[in-house]
Amino acid sequence: MSDQILKINNSIIQHGPFNDRVYLMKLSPDDFAEVPAKVEEIAETNGYSKIFSKIPSSAKNHFQETGHVEEAYVPGMYNGHEGVCFMAKFLSDEREKEQTPDDVEAVISTALSKLNSSREVELSSDEECFICSEKDVLEMATIYDLVFPSYPFPIQDPEYLLQTMQENLIYFGIRKAGKIVALASCEMDAENSNVEMTDFATLPDYRGRGYSYYLLRKMETKMREMEIITAYTIARARSYGMNTVFSRSSYSYAGTLVNNTNISGSIESMNIWYKRLDQM
Repeated sequence: MSDQILKINNSIIQHGPFNDRVYLMKLSPDDFAEVPAKVEEIAETNGYSKIFSKIPSSAKNHFQETGHVEEAYVPGMYNGHEGVCFMAKFLSDEREKEQTPDDVEAVISTALSKLNSSREVELSSDEECFICSEKDVLEMATIYDLVFPSYPFPIQDPEYLLQTMQENLIYFGIRKAGKIVALASCEMDAENSNVEMTDFATLPDYRGRGYSYYLLRKMETKMREMEIITAYTIARARSYGMNTVFSRSSYSYAGTLVNNTNISGSIESMNIWYKRLDQM
């Protein structure tokens, strides 16, 4: 089960009971006046407990006036100039309250203590990093299904992987002895020159080898070649591993999205990290 993605005017939203939210994924400049009210109507009609919006900073005041709060901010997300605000409007007290604040704070503190201390990882002779293609989607879907009991998007579906591969995602993998053991993806917004580094998954028997660091480095190189300016990620707030990967790789902490995403079996808070790729 996954939530549906649809267009409202020229904007894109995702909504459904799986994440128990409406997610305004892309707000068109033409829709500033109209879409926020439509999003709220969808949330109230369906009884969702959160509205989550990724919006240009120029729209922040309008959203705040209607009860939204800023949870994270990434500067320069739009072509290196305008920033992005991640806004939330909570429609239940329970959804608004972080259940394990001490755990979340400990992860952030630990990750920040390792900022810029990059980990160099090299592959062995029977390992290779590659860009995934159509022939890989069945194996990829199996890996994602094994690693994630739940996920906010249907990455366990080969057809979804193929569709996104043909649209705006580049999937990277690591093979060991001919078998895919780790994956990640670049979800590109070429129009605004930004990319989400996402969908990191390593099979349990192959963790601890630094594959995520290696993949991230290769992904950044590819995105620089494509002249993408800003990279960001939305990482599980209680994951020491992924938050540390991005902090070590010189990403800056941008904020925490409280009780935001259905991942690995329950709705969890997520941390946002970002990095300018045009500044070495």
